[in-house]
Amino acid sequence: MSGPRLYTIPAHRAFADALAAGLSRRFGGDRMALARGIVLVPNNRGALAVNEAFVRASGGALLLPRIVAVGGDDLEAAVGAALDPADAVPPLPPAIDPLQRRMILARLVEEERAGAGRPVDAAEAVRLAGELARTMDQLIVEGIDPRRLAEIDPGEGLSAHWETALRLFRIVLDRWPAERAALGRIDAAERRVTLLDRQADRWRQAPPAGFVCAAGVTDPAPAVARLLRTVADLPQGMVVFADLDLSLPEEEWEALGPHAPDPATGLRRRSIEVHPQFHLKLLLERMGVARGEVARWSDASEHDATAARGRAIANALTPAAFTAKWTRLDAAGRRLTGVEAAELANPAEEAQAVALILREALEQPGRTAALVTPDRALARRVAAHCRRWDINVDDSAGRPLAILPPGTLLTAIVEAAAQDFAPMALLTLLKHPLVRSGADRGAWLDAVRRLDRALRGPRPAPGLDGIDRHLRDAPERERAIRAAALPGWEAMRALLEPIGATFGDGAATLPRLVACLREAADRLAGEAAWSGPAGRAAADLLAALEEQAEHGPRRVTAAGFVPLLRLLMDEVAIRARAHEGHPRLAIYGLIEARLQSADVMVLAGLNEGVWPGHPAPDPWLAPRIRAELGLPGLERGIGIAAHDFAQGLGAPRVVLTRSRRDARSPALASRFWLRLEAMAGDRFPRATALEGWTRALDRAGTPVPAARPAPLPPVALRPNVISVTEVDRLKADPFAFYARRILKLMPLDAVDADPSAAWRGTAVHAVLEAWARDDACDPDRLLPRAVALLDDPAAHPLLRALWQPRLIAAFEWIAARTLEDRAGGRQVLAVEGRGEAVVAGIRLNGRFDRIDRMPDGGLGIVDYKTGKAPSVAAVRGGFNLQLGLLGAIAEAGGFEGVKGTATAFEYWSLAKKGDTFGSVSSPADPSGKGGRIVTDDFVRAARDSFAEAAARWLTGEEPFVAKLHPEFAPYAEYDQLMRRDEWYGRDR
Repeated sequence: MSGPRLYTIPAHRAFADALAAGLSRRFGGDRMALARGIVLVPNNRGALAVNEAFVRASGGALLLPRIVAVGGDDLEAAVGAALDPADAVPPLPPAIDPLQRRMILARLVEEERAGAGRPVDAAEAVRLAGELARTMDQLIVEGIDPRRLAEIDPGEGLSAHWETALRLFRIVLDRWPAERAALGRIDAAERRVTLLDRQADRWRQAPPAGFVCAAGVTDPAPAVARLLRTVADLPQGMVVFADLDLSLPEEEWEALGPHAPDPATGLRRRSIEVHPQFHLKLLLERMGVARGEVARWSDASEHDATAARGRAIANALTPAAFTAKWTRLDAAGRRLTGVEAAELANPAEEAQAVALILREALEQPGRTAALVTPDRALARRVAAHCRRWDINVDDSAGRPLAILPPGTLLTAIVEAAAQDFAPMALLTLLKHPLVRSGADRGAWLDAVRRLDRALRGPRPAPGLDGIDRHLRDAPERERAIRAAALPGWEAMRALLEPIGATFGDGAATLPRLVACLREAADRLAGEAAWSGPAGRAAADLLAALEEQAEHGPRRVTAAGFVPLLRLLMDEVAIRARAHEGHPRLAIYGLIEARLQSADVMVLAGLNEGVWPGHPAPDPWLAPRIRAELGLPGLERGIGIAAHDFAQGLGAPRVVLTRSRRDARSPALASRFWLRLEAMAGDRFPRATALEGWTRALDRAGTPVPAARPAPLPPVALRPNVISVTEVDRLKADPFAFYARRILKLMPLDAVDADPSAAWRGTAVHAVLEAWARDDACDPDRLLPRAVALLDDPAAHPLLRALWQPRLIAAFEWIAARTLEDRAGGRQVLAVEGRGEAVVAGIRLNGRFDRIDRMPDGGLGIVDYKTGKAPSVAAVRGGFNLQLGLLGAIAEAGGFEGVKGTATAFEYWSLAKKGDTFGSVSSPADPSGKGGRIVTDDFVRAARDSFAEAAARWLTGEEPFVAKLHPEFAPYAEYDQLMRRDEWYGRDR
C-alpha cells in the first residue's frame, strides 16, 4: 500500500476487539513480530482496554506488543515511557509540579488583582489560577505564541470585564516565564509537545523494526497530528481512527469546517464544532491527508452491532442544516434495532433502572455490561443499588476525595475552626467516623452524645471558651445535662485547642494552616486518616500543599482556607484498583469509556447540561479573543461528547436512560436523545418493560392510612403528678401528653437553633428574676441588667439585632409600671418560686413568675409573656387557666412564704400593643365583663376544670385521643408520631 496507511473502525464495531483481531491477523503468524510492535493509544484506560482485547483474541498465551499512552490533558498529561527515553540528547528539563505551578500562578493573580484594586481571596485566586493554567496549556498545545495577545486590539465591543481579564492575563504571562526559569522547569504541556515531536523525528530518521499502530487517538493537537502522520508514513506504520465517518456526504463533511476566510470579505464561516466528526476532520487536515485516503478496517469481533445501526447513528448525528433528509430516509436508514430508551421520573428511579439492567446482564453466563455516564452522582447511586445484591461495581472515573471519609474529615476540621467551633460544625467533626475509630470509639461517642445534648438550643458564645462557659454557667433545668458533658468535653478540648490557636491567629500563613490541619487530623483520627487509597491521597495532597504553599497566595484566612481545600480535593479522583469490581460489570465516565466495549451498554444521564454538559466559560479570554488566537471554541467539548455518544451506541444491546426531572426542577432531554427520537419517529424504541419493573420494584401497594390514635394505658401507668403548664396539653391533645409523660418521649431542641419564643422568654425571666431578688425591683437597675443580657457574648445575634429595641422598650414599661404599682401600695412578694398541692387526688405543681401582695391584702398572680396574652375565648373554653391553678396552689399553702387568697390574675405582656410595648391583661374580672370569668370564681373554675380532666385521663380510663381540640393544640412535636396527616380531617 503506497502513501499513508489510514483506517477507521466504525461506531457499530467494538474498537479494541476489532483492532486486536486485525493486528493479530496481520502480525500474529510470527509471535515475535507482534511482540516487536508498538500500539499508541490515547490514555492509560485505552491501553488497558487494548491489552484485554488481545488477551480475549489470543485464547491463550501471547507476547503482547508494547502499548503506549500518548497522553492528554483530559486524563493524564504524561506520555508513556517509550516516548520519553531516559537517554534522550539533549535531555529535556523536568516538568514543573502541577500544584507548584498553580500556587505560583495563584500568587501572581492575587498580586495583580490587588494592584488593580480588585482583590480576591486565596480560594478564588487558586480557582482562577487553575483556569489560567488550562488556557495557557491550550495555547501551548495549539502552538500559539502567547505574545500574539499583545497584537490583539480588544476594540469597543469587548466588555470592561474581558478587557480587565485580558490585561491581567498578559501581565501574568509576562511574569510566568521568569518564575519558571528560576525553578529550571518547563510546562508539562510544552514537554509533551516536545517529546511527541522528538519521537516523530526519531521515527522518520530511523523507522523501528516492528510495526507501529496509532489506535483511537482523536486529539487534533498539532503535535499529535505530526506524530500520527509520521506513523502513517512508516514502512510498517498505520493509524486507526475511531468512528471516522466515511459515509457522510461530501457536502456535509465540507460544511463542518474549519473554513478559510472569504477572500473578498475576510470573514470566516463558522465551523460546526459541536458535530462528532469535527475534531476528526481537523485532525486529518493537520495531518495533511484527505478522508478519501482512509480505508475501512476489515476485521470485526463478536461484540459488534449491525452495520444498519452504524448508518442510523450517522443519520441521527448529521449536521443541523441537513436534518431535512430525515423525512426521506427509508426504514433501514432509521432502524435502531438493539437500542432501547427508558424515560424515568427522577434520578433515583433512573439509578434503579440502570442497576436492574446490570443485574439482568449477570443472569446470562459470560455477558458483560457497562454504564457510561458523565453524571458521577448517578454512577454512585447505581453502584449503591448494586451493592444491595452483593455486586461490587466500581466507577472507573473515580470519586472526588472531598466526598470520601478522609476528605470530609479534613473539611470538618477546617470548617469547625473557621466557624469558631460553632455547635453544628463542632459536632460534625467530633462524630466523624474516622475520629477515634479504634477500640475506644464507643466511649468517645458516648461523650460526644452528652455534649450534643448539652449544646441543643441557641448557639453559645464563640470559641472553645464560649463552650466552657455554656457548660459551666447553666440554668437550673439544664445544669445536670451540661454537667454530664463536662468531663468528656475537657478531653475533646485538649485535642481542639491547637486548632483554635492556629486558625484564630489572623497572621497565620498557608503553610502553617496546612501543617496545623495535618497535625489535627493525626491527633483526632490517627492512622485511620491516612489509610486506604483515599487516605493516602489525602496525605499526598497535604504533603504537596505544605511543600508548595510558600509559593502560593499570601493572604489566607481561616474562612478562606475552607473553599480552597475543598476546591483542591474536588479535583483529586480516587479510582478503585484494577479488578476490584465485578469482572463482567463496569461504570465509566466519558473519557474512561473510550475504546471500551461490552455486550450491553447503558448510556445514562441523557439530559441537556449533563450529556452534553454546558461549556465551561473561560474567565480569562473572551470567545472573540479565543477565535482570533485560533484556540478551540468552548463548544468543541459538545462535539467530543457527541462522538463518545456515537461510540457508546455501537454495542450489541444499548439502553438509553434519562430522568424527567433532576434534583431541583424538570429536566430537558439531551439534544442527542431528541435527535434519535426525531430521526427514528415512531420507530424510536421504548423500554416499557424496564420502566414498569423499575416502578414496580418500590411500589408498596395501596396505602392504608392510619387511624386516629387513642391509646388506653392502664390507670396504674398514668401519672399522678402534673405541672400546671401541662394541663392544657392534657385537655387539648391527650395523645401528646401520653407521648411526653407516659412514653417519656421528650422533643429535643435543634443544634444551633434560632432563639425560639420559649428561649427568649427564659432569658427575659432570668433578667426579671435577678432584678427582683438582687435589686429589690429598683426601677433604675432594670435597664442595666437588660443591657448586660444583650451585650453578653453568649447572647444570640438575633436577640441583639432584632429584639433589642423591643426588649428595651418593654423593660422600660415594666420598670415604670412597677414603680406606679408600688406607689399604690402593691408590693412584690416572691419571684420564680415553685410549689405543689394535691388537687382532685393529683399532685399539681407549678412555677410562678411573680406573686404580689395587693393593696387589699390578697395575692396577685403575675405571668410575664413575651408574646400576646391568651384570649378570653380560650379561657372560657377551659384552657389557659394556669393563673387560676397557681392561685389554687398558693391558697393551699403550696408556695413557701406565700399565704393568702388570690384576688388578682394578670398577664404582663411585653408584646407591642398600639404604639407602645407592654400591657396588662387579665382573664378574670370582678363583674365578669367582656365574657371573662368572675375574679372571685376564677380559682374555683380552674380547680373544677382540672378536676374534670384529672378524672377523665389521670385517675379514670379515658383514652388519650390525638388532637382532641386542635384549635388549642398548636404545637406539632408529636404530629409525626401520631401520623396526623394520614387521618386528620378524615374522621372528623
